[in-house]
Amino acid sequence: MKTLAAGAQAPDFELPDQDGSPVRLSDQLQDGPVVLFFYPIAMTAGCTKEACHFRDLAVEFKEVGAQRLGISTDPVAKQREFSEMHGLDYPLLSDESGEVAAAFGVRRRLVTPVKRTTFVIDSDRNVLEVVASELNMDVHADRALAALRAR
Repeated sequence: MKTLAAGAQAPDFELPDQDGSPVRLSDQLQDGPVVLFFYPIAMTAGCTKEACHFRDLAVEFKEVGAQRLGISTDPVAKQREFSEMHGLDYPLLSDESGEVAAAFGVRRRLVTPVKRTTFVIDSDRNVLEVVASELNMDVHADRALAALRAR
């Protein structure tokens, strides 16, 4: 399946966060745009750098009225450990089955479970921007902010 492109409608979903509480995309979008970033594996060097960059830009995301949601195929307990270890101030969603990753077109079977991809989703579920970079961890949050500031 191809990765969702800008202009597409983001599929709605519900997944548990790092505390096991259900999070539904459509509910989150009622409070404004959502930056949904898929990362391959919690607590690896690249994913830690990316997640901490999203954390460090909390004020900037708040200024543009956007919420951050991290998502990987890691189980709830590993998401909780990752969040606590790095003081992450946003939900980390557990997509253990990979169904949501598949719906967004970022699931894969080789190397890592998902492609490192960020979706900037407007409150009407319209995808404003897609950031795909496996190696430049900071570009995800930076480009998401730029897209939100430009909207």
